[in-house]
Amino acid sequence: MPEGEPTGKPPSATSLWREARNAAARARLEKSLPAVFPLPVLRHALSRPLVPPTPRLAVESYWRHHILRADRLARALAAASGQPEGWTWRLGTWTPEDRRLDKRRRGKAVEDLSETALAEKGLAFSFRMPPAPFREGPFARGKGHCCICGQPVYRFGWHRDLWGTGTPNRNAAWHAACVIAWKFWIAPADHVKELKRRQGHRCAQSGKRLLKTAEVDHRVPLYRIWREERARPWPELLGYWGLPNLQVVNRAIHADKCAAEAGERASVRRRAAGPGTGDPAAGME
Repeated sequence: MPEGEPTGKPPSATSLWREARNAAARARLEKSLPAVFPLPVLRHALSRPLVPPTPRLAVESYWRHHILRADRLARALAAASGQPEGWTWRLGTWTPEDRRLDKRRRGKAVEDLSETALAEKGLAFSFRMPPAPFREGPFARGKGHCCICGQPVYRFGWHRDLWGTGTPNRNAAWHAACVIAWKFWIAPADHVKELKRRQGHRCAQSGKRLLKTAEVDHRVPLYRIWREERARPWPELLGYWGLPNLQVVNRAIHADKCAAEAGERASVRRRAAGPGTGDPAAGME
C-alpha cells in the first residue's frame, strides 16, 4: 500500500484517549507556564508520549529522563556549597527499633526525643549511604535550600534563579535534579540500562559484550571509602557514589570481584580481632 494512504483501520480507544488527554495536558501546561521557563525542559515535556500537565511535573520528568546529567549537576552544586565547617562524616548508632520509634513520635515536642536522637538526626546508619551534611540537624540550612547540595531552591525545584526574584522557594527542600541524583546514588542498579548505554554495551573489565545479566558495580568498594577515604572533602566523596565510580560488568566478573573483596574484609577482621573495634566496615558485607 502506498505510504500515507489510509489503512482503513479506525484508531484504537487507547490512541483516542491519549490524544484527548495530551490535548488537555498541553492546554493546562501552556496556561500555567511562566514567561521564563527552561527551554530544554519544555521541549522534553511536549515530546513525551504523555505530556506532563504542569511545569513542576515537566521539570521532574526532564531530570528523571536525564539521570546522569542530574548526577553531574548535583555533585557540581555540592562543590559550590563546599563542606560545612566542623562537619565530619559520621554514622548513626541508633537501632532500627529506635528509628521506628522516632517516626511515630515526630508529631510530639522535640524535647521528648533522646539526646542521641537529637545528636544523630539526619545521620545515615550505613557507609553505603552517601554522606549528606545538610540533612544533619546542626548543618541544615532549612526550607528554601536543598538538603542534598545546600544550594538555594527556586521555582519548580530549579537550581538557578531564572526569574530574577533573588529569593529561594521557602516551600522546597530539594532540587528536582538532586532528588533524581540521590535515588541514583542509593540504587544505581535501577539504572543499569543508562549505564550500559554509556559503556557502549561493553563490560568495563573484560571489554566483552554485556549480557542481560550484567550488574552495576562500584569500582572502588564503598567499605573501602569509609575505611580509607572518609577524611576527603565532602564534595569529593560524593563522586564515589556517582558516575565516576560506577561500572557495569558481567555477572561472573562481578562475582569474582565480590569474592576478592570479601576475602580482603575477612583479613581485616582477623587483624582487627573482630568487628567490635569501632569500624562499621569491619563487620558488614
